[in-house]
Amino acid sequence: MATVTKNRKSSAANNRTSSSTNKKASPAGKKSAATAKKAPPAKKAATKQATRAEKMPHSEFHKFFLDELKDIYWAEKALVKALPKLKKASTSPELAAAFDKHAGETQTHVSTLENIFEILGEKAVAKKCDAMQGLIEEANSVIEETEAGSKVRDAALILAAQKAEHYEIATYGSLRVFASTMGHSDVEQLLSQTLENEKATDEALTALAEGAVNEEASEE
Repeated sequence: MATVTKNRKSSAANNRTSSSTNKKASPAGKKSAATAKKAPPAKKAATKQATRAEKMPHSEFHKFFLDELKDIYWAEKALVKALPKLKKASTSPELAAAFDKHAGETQTHVSTLENIFEILGEKAVAKKCDAMQGLIEEANSVIEETEAGSKVRDAALILAAQKAEHYEIATYGSLRVFASTMGHSDVEQLLSQTLENEKATDEALTALAEGAVNEEASEE
């Protein structure tokens, strides 16, 4: 009889221990449940983005996006032709090298845009960019109106080039956001890469101007 009583006490003690362990483990269980509840919204958001991307090709916003891609495509192709002329007109070897470097980068931008058109299932078509045409004409006027071999010409060329860079930075910045809004993540990444390159070129031109060109131009 004593042995039975002892076994009952031992069983009761084990049950209390098990109950206590379960209570201590419950917060982790609650945390796991909370994590599980958070997962569906993320999946829902991804599904929503995918659905948006599928519908976008038929929207007016997507058509506008494509139109602007065609515009900057024309602009980049025009710059590929214009930059060698700016290089030839430069007085400073450093500025000439900067224009030469960006001419190669601009050709890469053209290829990137062609890749973007392919991703979107569209033909790469250029639409005349009036803004860039005007900026290139202004750069040509700078060459005509400044003295060859002068640092004033270099300062003027940097200004003209940076006007074009700022136009591109504004365009690529907006197109990147458009792509993100429509769920074109791969296109957004490509546009972001080009945007960063344009910013780097602008900063390099500023460094040249502030490093020596402007000061030397002011002494002529």
